[in-house]
Amino acid sequence: MLFRRAVLASFAALGLLPLAASAAELPDLGGRSVVVVTENAYPPLQFVDPKSGKAIGWEYDAMNEIAKRLNFKVEYQNTSWDAMIQAVSDGQYNIGMTGITIKEDRKQKVDFSDPYMRSQQFMLVRGDEKRFTDAKSFGEFKDGLVGAQPGTTPFYTAVYEVLDGNEQNPRIKLFETFGATVQALKAGDVDVVLTDGTAGKGYVDASNGALKLIGEPLGTEDFGFIFPKGSELVASVNAAIAALKADGTLDGLNKKWFLDYKMGE
Repeated sequence: MLFRRAVLASFAALGLLPLAASAAELPDLGGRSVVVVTENAYPPLQFVDPKSGKAIGWEYDAMNEIAKRLNFKVEYQNTSWDAMIQAVSDGQYNIGMTGITIKEDRKQKVDFSDPYMRSQQFMLVRGDEKRFTDAKSFGEFKDGLVGAQPGTTPFYTAVYEVLDGNEQNPRIKLFETFGATVQALKAGDVDVVLTDGTAGKGYVDASNGALKLIGEPLGTEDFGFIFPKGSELVASVNAAIAALKADGTLDGLNKKWFLDYKMGE
């Protein structure tokens, strides 16, 4: 319940709960094709449904609704996280979505939409973990290993908020994808993975007790879609995000994916 309360409180802080204001008339993009890239690695934001094999999630629903309201056709493609920001910056894709934290250094390469979600990071551990219970006790557990993707918010949180500020700390084991860090956690190769609560809860729900979230939130991050610098799509997508907030559509997605959806069912 801690995670759900934190998520709902964050939604309220961002104004994602229903508002009385009505949506303004939105731009019409004339049916143009827009290429949207994602990683499909952060349930319930975007992931491959283990039962159907289809790519689904909160971000897919939101982007499909944005496309409908702005009258554009979405073409989804996939790439790895470490290639995504540069690929969007280079103009290979029109929009990137994969729970991307809005950060000043990233704004040097890409433009961000307005925030569509606020998330907090938690510690993801094995379900039977008893050697530590929070960031402080993990920091004191000298044999504990962290799994992380280089260059991500969880990596820097591990370095500067959990460990000693040394980015070369041997207690951090690097992996190419978030999914690989979770597999390493399950296998016992690392002892904790830092994750935004949205992805973490998805993995916990699908683990049949093999994983759990522990400790207090370690930080707050706002998610936004990314675009090549100077993209004319930013203003239109921002207008659509505002409309989805105003009429309660995002609130419906929050309920569907964070409260009602159960991985694998």
